[in-house]
Amino acid sequence: MPLSSQLVGATTRPITHDVDARWTMAYAAALGDALPCYMDTGRADGVVAHPLFPVCIEWPVVLAGRNLRDDGVLTAAESMRAVHATHDALIHRPIRPGDRLTTQLTIVGVERREPGAYEVTRLDTTDAMGAPVCTTWMGALYRGVDVSGPDRPTSGAPPAPLAFDPQRPPIAEYRVPIAATAAHVYTECARIWNPIHTDAAVAVAAGLPGLILHGTATLALAVSRVLEVENTPAAGVRRIAGRFGAMVRMPSEIVIAVLASTMDHVRFEVRNAAGERAVRDGLVVIQSGPS
Repeated sequence: MPLSSQLVGATTRPITHDVDARWTMAYAAALGDALPCYMDTGRADGVVAHPLFPVCIEWPVVLAGRNLRDDGVLTAAESMRAVHATHDALIHRPIRPGDRLTTQLTIVGVERREPGAYEVTRLDTTDAMGAPVCTTWMGALYRGVDVSGPDRPTSGAPPAPLAFDPQRPPIAEYRVPIAATAAHVYTECARIWNPIHTDAAVAVAAGLPGLILHGTATLALAVSRVLEVENTPAAGVRRIAGRFGAMVRMPSEIVIAVLASTMDHVRFEVRNAAGERAVRDGLVVIQSGPS
């Protein structure tokens, strides 16, 4: 069955989470990132969450968003064909333990792409006072699924990062090993459970060659390494964007390539063990001055 473009504008109910240090530290630990800003709760300024931690509180809302498509729109098999294709998060301010955050999802775009139906959702997260904390545009590609109704492209999203010349040599490359248990650890620490990452039978039934690492885990590992090598404070990150491509198997390794670096942004890509681009058009935007 096709994905209806009439879904554009549909919203989920808001979901609220209380963020604590156990959760934020666990997320950083899943990435092997032990920077004091994530782990040292004795710091005068306390700890902050990893810049990609918003995916943790967004996941239950993403699951709730599936109910928006369940009224005879997609079959269960078609829903399983969805892959996380694009991610673009605007971080208005760092998340800290003690925050009470509320997130709501809105479908903001549905259009035809050659591989299938492309849907973009916007996830709006606010704090207890209603102030914005994070706004994420998340693109999903339903492979082999058609669209009913006219294309309704996304509006209001930040311009996508320009494609980087794949032939341009990187400034630096960093190899990161991926353990056989990486997806299981990430699943539990992030509290993001999708069985294609941890249940081999489910992964094969979904048409995958085996277990693959979460796209957000791959992206977060890259962000961690970029911040480390660029000596950039996590609290200064204001945007993270990237396009997902090739799969990351376990165990294996990834190569994080820094392509460009300035005072206010870093461009990067991630390649899997076969040399294929798992993340392309990667971007980290950094706030200038104190954060």
